[in-house]
Amino acid sequence: MSQFTTTARTTTAAARPHLIALHRAVVGLLFACHGAASLFGVLGGAYGGGSIKAGTWPGWYAAVIQLVCGSLVLLGLGTRGAALIASGSMAYAYFTVHQENALFPLQNGGESAVLFCWAFLLIAALGPGSFAITGREKRQR
Repeated sequence: MSQFTTTARTTTAAARPHLIALHRAVVGLLFACHGAASLFGVLGGAYGGGSIKAGTWPGWYAAVIQLVCGSLVLLGLGTRGAALIASGSMAYAYFTVHQENALFPLQNGGESAVLFCWAFLLIAALGPGSFAITGREKRQR
């Protein structure tokens, strides 16, 4: 093994928890913004500028999950559980809302649901990385 390969592996291993944390924070922030937009009509609002009426199924409940789980993942608090719930909610959204319109996400408008689903599943599997609030979850290094 060359010196370059050894140095690259060492650098990658050292950066891994920070890259996972950056991924976690970006995905959590974007998800929380979706929830805030739907619940409070901010950031362009839901469905063209408004907010979702409280208690309506499934939109209002999905927005609450987005805001709460997105915020928890962003902060690194209960990351694995919040990410698993968020991933499941996006899988549910894809199969109940988008899939009935067409087979592929590009055709049925479900790209963001699929991407969020897989991004949160990755976070649930890898853990919070560095800079997480919780100290109970085992961090990958």
